Amino acid sequence: MIIVLRPHATPEQIEEVIKEVGILGYEPRPIHGAHQTVIAAIGDETTHHTLESLNVLPQVEGVLRVQKRFKLVSRESHPEDSVIDVDGVKIGGSQFVAMAGPCSVESEEQLLSTARAVKAAGASILRGGAYKPRTSPYEFQGLGREGLRLLDLARRETGLKIITEVLSERDVEHVAAATDILQIGARNAQNFRLLTEAARTGKAILLKRGMSERIEEWLLAAEYILAEGNSNVLFCERGIRTFETYTRNTLDLSAVAIAKKESHLPVIVDPSQGCGRADLVCALCRGAVAMGADGIIVEVHPNPAEAMSDGQQQVDFAGFDALMRDLDPLLAAVGRTR
Repeated sequence: MIIVLRPHATPEQIEEVIKEVGILGYEPRPIHGAHQTVIAAIGDETTHHTLESLNVLPQVEGVLRVQKRFKLVSRESHPEDSVIDVDGVKIGGSQFVAMAGPCSVESEEQLLSTARAVKAAGASILRGGAYKPRTSPYEFQGLGREGLRLLDLARRETGLKIITEVLSERDVEHVAAATDILQIGARNAQNFRLLTEAARTGKAILLKRGMSERIEEWLLAAEYILAEGNSNVLFCERGIRTFETYTRNTLDLSAVAIAKKESHLPVIVDPSQGCGRADLVCALCRGAVAMGADGIIVEVHPNPAEAMSDGQQQVDFAGFDALMRDLDPLLAAVGRTR
Protein backbone atom coordinates (compact mmCIF):
# COMPACT_ATOMS: atom_id res chain seq x y z
CA MET A 1 0.00 0.00 0.00
CA ILE A 2 1.03 3.62 -0.50
CA ILE A 3 0.50 6.29 2.17
CA VAL A 4 0.46 9.79 0.72
CA LEU A 5 1.27 12.55 3.25
CA ARG A 6 0.00 16.08 3.04
CA PRO A 7 2.36 18.70 1.55
CA HIS A 8 4.90 20.07 4.03
CA ALA A 9 4.26 17.44 6.72
CA THR A 10 6.84 17.92 9.47
CA PRO A 11 9.65 15.41 10.08
CA GLU A 12 7.95 14.47 13.35
CA GLN A 13 4.65 13.78 11.58
CA ILE A 14 6.41 11.71 8.93
CA GLU A 15 8.18 9.69 11.59
CA GLU A 16 4.88 9.06 13.36
CA VAL A 17 3.41 7.49 10.21
CA ILE A 18 6.54 5.42 9.60
CA LYS A 19 6.29 4.07 13.15
CA GLU A 20 2.61 3.17 12.76
CA VAL A 21 3.28 1.36 9.47
CA GLY A 22 5.87 -0.79 11.26
CA ILE A 23 3.55 -1.51 14.17
CA LEU A 24 0.89 -2.76 11.73
CA GLY A 25 3.33 -5.30 10.31
CA TYR A 26 4.62 -3.63 7.14
CA GLU A 27 8.09 -2.49 6.12
CA PRO A 28 7.94 1.31 5.61
CA ARG A 29 9.93 2.83 2.75
CA PRO A 30 9.62 6.65 2.69
CA ILE A 31 10.10 8.53 -0.57
CA HIS A 32 10.75 12.24 -0.04
CA GLY A 33 9.78 14.72 -2.75
CA ALA A 34 10.31 18.45 -2.95
CA HIS A 35 6.91 19.21 -1.40
CA GLN A 36 5.41 15.90 -0.43
CA THR A 37 6.40 12.54 1.06
CA VAL A 38 4.92 9.15 0.26
CA ILE A 39 5.57 5.95 2.19
CA ALA A 40 5.52 2.57 0.45
CA ALA A 41 4.33 -0.11 2.86
CA ILE A 42 5.77 -3.48 1.87
CA GLY A 43 3.90 -6.55 3.06
CA ASP A 44 1.10 -8.99 2.33
CA GLU A 45 -2.26 -7.29 2.69
CA THR A 46 -4.01 -10.64 3.13
CA THR A 47 -2.24 -11.39 6.42
CA HIS A 48 -1.76 -7.93 7.94
CA HIS A 49 -4.05 -5.21 9.23
CA THR A 50 -5.34 -2.76 6.66
CA LEU A 51 -3.53 0.56 6.58
CA GLU A 52 -6.64 2.49 5.62
CA SER A 53 -7.07 3.34 9.31
CA LEU A 54 -4.10 5.70 8.91
CA ASN A 55 -6.47 8.09 7.15
CA VAL A 56 -7.42 9.32 10.64
CA LEU A 57 -4.00 10.95 11.06
CA PRO A 58 -4.14 14.65 10.13
CA GLN A 59 -0.88 14.51 8.15
CA VAL A 60 -2.17 11.67 5.89
CA GLU A 61 -3.76 12.74 2.61
CA GLY A 62 -4.72 9.25 1.50
CA VAL A 63 -3.96 5.52 1.54
CA LEU A 64 -3.82 3.75 -1.82
CA ARG A 65 -3.98 0.03 -2.46
CA VAL A 66 -1.44 -1.61 -4.74
CA GLN A 67 -2.70 -5.19 -4.55
CA LYS A 68 -6.24 -6.01 -5.65
CA ARG A 69 -8.64 -6.96 -2.91
CA PHE A 70 -10.01 -9.82 -5.01
CA LYS A 71 -7.12 -12.31 -5.13
CA LEU A 72 -8.61 -15.54 -6.51
CA VAL A 73 -10.92 -13.80 -8.96
CA SER A 74 -8.17 -11.68 -10.51
CA ARG A 75 -6.18 -12.40 -13.65
CA GLU A 76 -3.00 -12.06 -11.60
CA SER A 77 -3.85 -15.38 -9.95
CA HIS A 78 -5.13 -17.03 -13.16
CA PRO A 79 -3.95 -15.33 -16.38
CA GLU A 80 -5.86 -17.63 -18.75
CA ASP A 81 -9.62 -17.52 -19.29
CA SER A 82 -11.42 -20.06 -17.13
CA VAL A 83 -13.81 -22.47 -18.82
CA ILE A 84 -16.63 -23.69 -16.58
CA ASP A 85 -17.80 -27.21 -17.39
CA VAL A 86 -21.45 -27.74 -16.42
CA ASP A 87 -21.84 -31.46 -16.94
CA GLY A 88 -20.54 -31.28 -20.50
CA VAL A 89 -21.71 -27.76 -21.37
CA LYS A 90 -18.60 -25.59 -21.48
CA ILE A 91 -18.94 -21.90 -20.73
CA GLY A 92 -16.03 -19.62 -21.62
CA GLY A 93 -13.13 -19.83 -24.02
CA SER A 94 -14.31 -20.10 -27.62
CA GLN A 95 -17.78 -21.24 -26.58
CA PHE A 96 -20.77 -18.90 -26.48
CA VAL A 97 -23.64 -20.32 -24.47
CA ALA A 98 -27.33 -19.45 -24.59
CA MET A 99 -29.48 -19.84 -21.49
CA ALA A 100 -33.18 -19.29 -22.10
CA GLY A 101 -36.59 -19.90 -20.59
CA PRO A 102 -39.44 -18.23 -18.75
CA CYS A 103 -39.07 -15.66 -16.01
CA SER A 104 -41.24 -17.88 -13.81
CA VAL A 105 -42.15 -21.54 -13.94
CA GLU A 106 -45.95 -21.42 -14.22
CA SER A 107 -47.07 -24.89 -15.31
CA GLU A 108 -45.81 -28.16 -16.78
CA GLU A 109 -47.15 -27.34 -20.24
CA GLN A 110 -45.64 -23.83 -20.23
CA LEU A 111 -42.22 -25.02 -19.09
CA LEU A 112 -41.92 -28.10 -21.30
CA SER A 113 -43.08 -26.31 -24.44
CA THR A 114 -40.54 -23.56 -23.75
CA ALA A 115 -37.77 -26.06 -23.08
CA ARG A 116 -38.38 -27.80 -26.39
CA ALA A 117 -38.50 -24.50 -28.28
CA VAL A 118 -35.33 -22.99 -26.84
CA LYS A 119 -33.42 -26.24 -27.34
CA ALA A 120 -34.50 -26.36 -30.98
CA ALA A 121 -33.27 -22.77 -31.41
CA GLY A 122 -29.84 -23.57 -29.96
CA ALA A 123 -29.99 -23.00 -26.20
CA SER A 124 -28.14 -25.50 -24.04
CA ILE A 125 -29.36 -24.34 -20.61
CA LEU A 126 -32.96 -23.80 -19.50
CA ARG A 127 -33.66 -20.92 -17.14
CA GLY A 128 -36.82 -20.64 -15.06
CA GLY A 129 -37.71 -19.17 -11.69
CA ALA A 130 -39.16 -21.53 -9.09
CA TYR A 131 -38.76 -18.89 -6.36
CA LYS A 132 -39.36 -15.30 -7.42
CA PRO A 133 -38.17 -12.25 -5.45
CA ARG A 134 -40.91 -9.74 -6.22
CA THR A 135 -41.03 -6.09 -5.20
CA SER A 136 -44.61 -6.48 -3.94
CA PRO A 137 -45.65 -9.30 -1.60
CA TYR A 138 -48.94 -9.52 -3.55
CA GLU A 139 -47.29 -10.47 -6.84
CA PHE A 140 -46.67 -14.05 -8.01
CA GLN A 141 -43.87 -15.54 -5.90
CA GLY A 142 -43.26 -18.71 -7.92
CA LEU A 143 -44.29 -22.35 -7.44
CA GLY A 144 -41.45 -23.17 -5.04
CA ARG A 145 -40.69 -26.88 -4.78
CA GLU A 146 -43.28 -27.73 -7.40
CA GLY A 147 -41.38 -25.44 -9.76
CA LEU A 148 -38.17 -27.30 -8.96
CA ARG A 149 -39.90 -30.60 -9.74
CA LEU A 150 -40.98 -29.26 -13.12
CA LEU A 151 -37.48 -27.99 -13.90
CA ASP A 152 -36.09 -31.42 -13.10
CA LEU A 153 -38.76 -32.96 -15.35
CA ALA A 154 -37.72 -30.64 -18.19
CA ARG A 155 -34.07 -31.58 -17.66
CA ARG A 156 -34.86 -35.29 -17.90
CA GLU A 157 -37.05 -34.90 -20.98
CA THR A 158 -34.90 -32.50 -23.03
CA GLY A 159 -31.36 -32.99 -21.73
CA LEU A 160 -31.02 -29.26 -21.14
CA LYS A 161 -29.04 -28.16 -18.10
CA ILE A 162 -31.01 -26.12 -15.55
CA ILE A 163 -30.37 -22.76 -13.92
CA THR A 164 -32.67 -21.26 -11.30
CA GLU A 165 -32.41 -18.71 -8.53
CA VAL A 166 -31.90 -19.55 -4.88
CA LEU A 167 -33.21 -16.92 -2.47
CA SER A 168 -32.45 -18.29 0.97
CA GLU A 169 -29.83 -20.35 2.78
CA ARG A 170 -32.54 -22.77 3.89
CA ASP A 171 -33.40 -23.55 0.24
CA VAL A 172 -29.87 -24.16 -1.03
CA GLU A 173 -29.84 -27.93 -0.58
CA HIS A 174 -33.05 -28.75 -2.44
CA VAL A 175 -32.47 -26.12 -5.15
CA ALA A 176 -29.02 -27.60 -5.78
CA ALA A 177 -30.51 -31.09 -6.05
CA ALA A 178 -32.85 -30.02 -8.86
CA THR A 179 -30.56 -27.76 -10.89
CA ASP A 180 -27.11 -27.56 -12.47
CA ILE A 181 -26.36 -23.86 -11.91
CA LEU A 182 -27.43 -21.85 -8.88
CA GLN A 183 -28.33 -18.25 -9.67
CA ILE A 184 -27.69 -15.55 -7.10
CA GLY A 185 -29.93 -12.66 -8.06
CA ALA A 186 -29.36 -8.93 -7.93
CA ARG A 187 -31.16 -8.54 -4.60
CA ASN A 188 -28.85 -11.10 -2.98
CA ALA A 189 -25.65 -10.06 -4.75
CA GLN A 190 -23.99 -9.18 -1.43
CA ASN A 191 -25.76 -11.67 0.80
CA PHE A 192 -22.46 -13.18 1.90
CA ARG A 193 -23.98 -15.96 4.02
CA LEU A 194 -26.00 -17.13 1.04
CA LEU A 195 -22.96 -16.88 -1.26
CA THR A 196 -20.93 -19.01 1.13
CA GLU A 197 -23.65 -21.63 1.55
CA ALA A 198 -24.22 -21.86 -2.20
CA ALA A 199 -20.49 -22.19 -2.81
CA ARG A 200 -20.29 -25.22 -0.54
CA THR A 201 -22.61 -27.22 -2.83
CA GLY A 202 -19.82 -27.33 -5.43
CA LYS A 203 -22.36 -26.38 -8.11
CA ALA A 204 -21.67 -23.73 -10.72
CA ILE A 205 -22.95 -20.34 -9.59
CA LEU A 206 -24.17 -17.48 -11.76
CA LEU A 207 -23.61 -14.28 -9.79
CA LYS A 208 -25.71 -11.38 -10.96
CA ARG A 209 -24.54 -7.83 -10.40
CA GLY A 210 -26.57 -5.91 -7.84
CA MET A 211 -28.75 -3.12 -9.17
CA SER A 212 -26.58 -0.47 -7.45
CA GLU A 213 -23.39 -2.50 -7.05
CA ARG A 214 -19.98 -1.16 -8.05
CA ILE A 215 -17.87 -3.49 -10.21
CA GLU A 216 -15.27 -4.00 -7.47
CA GLU A 217 -18.04 -5.06 -5.07
CA TRP A 218 -19.30 -7.53 -7.68
CA LEU A 219 -15.80 -9.01 -8.05
CA LEU A 220 -15.38 -9.21 -4.29
CA ALA A 221 -18.72 -11.02 -3.95
CA ALA A 222 -17.35 -13.67 -6.31
CA GLU A 223 -14.25 -13.85 -4.11
CA TYR A 224 -16.44 -15.16 -1.29
CA ILE A 225 -17.40 -18.12 -3.49
CA LEU A 226 -13.86 -18.90 -4.68
CA ALA A 227 -12.57 -18.57 -1.12
CA GLU A 228 -14.78 -21.57 -0.25
CA GLY A 229 -12.96 -23.65 -2.87
CA ASN A 230 -15.62 -23.35 -5.58
CA SER A 231 -14.15 -21.82 -8.74
CA ASN A 232 -17.20 -22.51 -10.92
CA VAL A 233 -18.44 -18.94 -11.01
CA LEU A 234 -20.11 -17.02 -13.83
CA PHE A 235 -20.54 -13.25 -13.65
CA CYS A 236 -23.81 -11.87 -14.99
CA GLU A 237 -24.35 -8.23 -15.96
CA ARG A 238 -28.11 -7.60 -15.72
CA GLY A 239 -28.40 -3.83 -15.78
CA ILE A 240 -28.03 -1.25 -13.05
CA ARG A 241 -30.36 1.37 -11.64
CA THR A 242 -29.75 4.83 -13.08
CA PHE A 243 -31.73 8.02 -13.59
CA GLU A 244 -32.95 6.74 -16.99
CA THR A 245 -36.64 5.75 -17.16
CA TYR A 246 -36.90 4.81 -20.84
CA THR A 247 -35.75 1.31 -19.89
CA ARG A 248 -36.31 -0.66 -16.70
CA ASN A 249 -32.56 -0.83 -16.02
CA THR A 250 -29.46 0.43 -17.83
CA LEU A 251 -27.47 -2.49 -19.25
CA ASP A 252 -23.83 -1.67 -18.52
CA LEU A 253 -21.89 -3.34 -21.33
CA SER A 254 -18.71 -1.58 -20.17
CA ALA A 255 -18.91 -3.82 -17.08
CA VAL A 256 -18.50 -6.84 -19.37
CA ALA A 257 -15.24 -5.49 -20.77
CA ILE A 258 -13.98 -4.55 -17.30
CA ALA A 259 -14.87 -7.91 -15.75
CA LYS A 260 -13.16 -9.72 -18.64
CA LYS A 261 -10.05 -7.59 -18.14
CA GLU A 262 -9.88 -7.88 -14.36
CA SER A 263 -11.01 -11.49 -13.96
CA HIS A 264 -10.51 -14.87 -15.61
CA LEU A 265 -14.11 -15.94 -14.98
CA PRO A 266 -16.75 -16.08 -17.75
CA VAL A 267 -19.24 -13.23 -18.10
CA ILE A 268 -22.89 -13.68 -19.09
CA VAL A 269 -25.27 -10.88 -20.12
CA ASP A 270 -28.97 -10.73 -19.21
CA PRO A 271 -30.57 -8.41 -21.80
CA SER A 272 -34.11 -9.10 -20.58
CA GLN A 273 -33.57 -7.70 -17.09
CA GLY A 274 -31.03 -5.31 -18.57
CA CYS A 275 -33.66 -3.22 -20.32
CA GLY A 276 -37.06 -4.66 -19.38
CA ARG A 277 -38.25 -4.46 -23.00
CA ALA A 278 -38.62 -7.38 -25.39
CA ASP A 279 -38.14 -5.15 -28.43
CA LEU A 280 -34.58 -4.27 -27.35
CA VAL A 281 -33.39 -7.73 -26.34
CA CYS A 282 -31.94 -8.73 -29.72
CA ALA A 283 -29.95 -5.50 -30.11
CA LEU A 284 -28.48 -5.88 -26.62
CA CYS A 285 -27.51 -9.49 -27.36
CA ARG A 286 -25.58 -8.27 -30.38
CA GLY A 287 -23.83 -5.76 -28.12
CA ALA A 288 -23.00 -8.54 -25.65
CA VAL A 289 -21.29 -10.56 -28.37
CA ALA A 290 -19.32 -7.53 -29.53
CA MET A 291 -18.15 -6.76 -25.97
CA GLY A 292 -16.77 -10.27 -25.49
CA ALA A 293 -19.46 -11.81 -23.31
CA ASP A 294 -19.34 -15.60 -22.99
CA GLY A 295 -23.09 -16.07 -23.19
CA ILE A 296 -26.57 -14.68 -22.73
CA ILE A 297 -29.51 -15.51 -20.48
CA VAL A 298 -32.79 -14.58 -22.16
CA GLU A 299 -36.37 -14.72 -20.92
CA VAL A 300 -38.63 -16.69 -23.30
CA HIS A 301 -42.34 -17.43 -22.90
CA PRO A 302 -44.91 -19.14 -25.16
CA ASN A 303 -47.26 -16.17 -24.78
CA PRO A 304 -45.61 -13.17 -23.07
CA ALA A 305 -48.91 -11.29 -22.85
CA GLU A 306 -50.18 -13.97 -20.45
CA ALA A 307 -46.99 -14.34 -18.38
CA MET A 308 -47.43 -14.24 -14.61
CA SER A 309 -44.32 -12.08 -14.22
CA ASP A 310 -42.35 -9.65 -16.41
CA GLY A 311 -44.20 -10.43 -19.63
CA GLN A 312 -43.09 -7.13 -21.16
CA GLN A 313 -39.46 -8.26 -21.34
CA GLN A 314 -39.94 -11.84 -22.53
CA VAL A 315 -39.64 -12.84 -26.18
CA ASP A 316 -41.80 -15.53 -27.75
CA PHE A 317 -40.53 -18.69 -29.44
CA ALA A 318 -40.26 -17.14 -32.91
CA GLY A 319 -38.48 -14.12 -31.48
CA PHE A 320 -35.89 -16.27 -29.71
CA ASP A 321 -35.28 -18.38 -32.80
CA ALA A 322 -34.74 -15.21 -34.88
CA LEU A 323 -32.43 -13.80 -32.20
CA MET A 324 -30.21 -16.88 -32.25
CA ARG A 325 -29.95 -16.86 -36.03
CA ASP A 326 -29.17 -13.15 -35.94
CA LEU A 327 -26.18 -13.79 -33.65
CA ASP A 328 -24.51 -16.46 -35.80
CA PRO A 329 -22.63 -14.13 -38.19
CA LEU A 330 -21.52 -11.94 -35.27
CA LEU A 331 -20.22 -14.95 -33.37
CA ALA A 332 -18.31 -16.11 -36.44
CA ALA A 333 -16.79 -12.65 -36.82
CA VAL A 334 -15.37 -12.71 -33.29
CA GLY A 335 -14.22 -16.33 -33.47
CA ARG A 336 -16.88 -17.84 -31.21
CA THR A 337 -19.06 -20.92 -31.64
CA ARG A 338 -22.21 -22.12 -29.92
